[in-house]
Amino acid sequence: MRRNIAIILALALTLSAGACGSASGQKANTAAAAEAVEAATATAEAEADDAGTELNRTEANEAGTESNETTPGTEPTAPASEEETEEVTTVSVAAKTPGIANRKPLAGTEIKITDIEPLMIGQVENKEAATGCTVLICEDGMRAGLDVRGGGPASRESQLLNPLMSAQIVHAIVLSGGSAYGLGTANGVMTYLEEQGIGYDTGYALVPLVAQSDIYDLSVGDPSVRPDPDMGYEAAKKALEAPNYQDGNFGAGCGASVGKIAGMDYAMKTGIGSYAVQIGDLKIGAIVVLNALGDVYDWRTGEQIAGFLTEDKTSLRSTMEQMSSSIEAKDNKFTGNTTLAVVVTNANFNKSQLCKIAGMAHDGYARSINPVHTSADGDSIYAVSVGNVAADQDLVGALGAEVVSEAIIRAVYNSEGAYGLPAAADLQ
Repeated sequence: MRRNIAIILALALTLSAGACGSASGQKANTAAAAEAVEAATATAEAEADDAGTELNRTEANEAGTESNETTPGTEPTAPASEEETEEVTTVSVAAKTPGIANRKPLAGTEIKITDIEPLMIGQVENKEAATGCTVLICEDGMRAGLDVRGGGPASRESQLLNPLMSAQIVHAIVLSGGSAYGLGTANGVMTYLEEQGIGYDTGYALVPLVAQSDIYDLSVGDPSVRPDPDMGYEAAKKALEAPNYQDGNFGAGCGASVGKIAGMDYAMKTGIGSYAVQIGDLKIGAIVVLNALGDVYDWRTGEQIAGFLTEDKTSLRSTMEQMSSSIEAKDNKFTGNTTLAVVVTNANFNKSQLCKIAGMAHDGYARSINPVHTSADGDSIYAVSVGNVAADQDLVGALGAEVVSEAIIRAVYNSEGAYGLPAAADLQ
């Protein structure tokens, strides 16, 4: 930049020389201007040699507004101002997160998960213990289906969602950490809902119908601290009184991680993510708590974006290659996993149809996580209907898989490194 400015000023002198004065004066001025150009160029080049890396980074930042790419090996060492720091950070993240902001839905328009009303979402986490819960509430109830494909789920009231069961709605779904220990979180949610007059009227008492699924996060923070009824109560209260959903290290995603085939030493930090689209009157979205044994891939490009870390923990390697190194049966594949999702739509479907939609949405897992649905995972997907829009069941199921895959990507890139585990943004 300084070089360009110096040359421009010198050229201005040249033009000035040609525009005024006598012929001899013009020649003299022109010669002087030429010498100024040469001197300015030499000075600027010397400064560029002294601070070449900084110059390259500056030029890359200027180009970054159009390309979102930076020149490798040009990380800043001492940003000159707060404003520059924000710009550099944006470029750096864009380089490591390949165009999340520029990803376009294959159909329709992207919306926020919170735009699918009347669903309300509240989250609470214990950052020190690395655990938390996310509560989804529909005051008038929501029709719901469930498809469990992992071999080790931790869940509560799952049979309520079986099409053969008489209950046609649930009032809340809880996603939580703590493994089976965390299943008591729903008790707090029920207490809060009962206080608000929400539940199934049995004639003697209101009974809120609350389904729950948990991830195993005991290996990340303090295993003696788990989500409990108090945390569930607070999350339910936030859902109805001060909704606070956000992607990243929040709620049930606080202690989430992936790539654990060799244990936590080579695992990566992930979290909770969401994605939603609208096509005409139809709205559909997904919330995913990403806590898989396997690796994570961009479903559109096939690029691995999270998972099993290399020995130096600066890049990724393949879980499948690690598993394939021996065909010997393993009794314990580090069973602390499970990816959870809730697919939400305003389309009008019954429990049976929603179970099918949940099953189709598992294709989103299969496109994005490998291996998936293992005996060491408790992979589960809920599908819920909170509206009365008429829509094709198979279209919604296919869209369900896409929003799940996109939510997985957000769970990767919106999370931050914590508890000794790097996140995607931390990898070079």
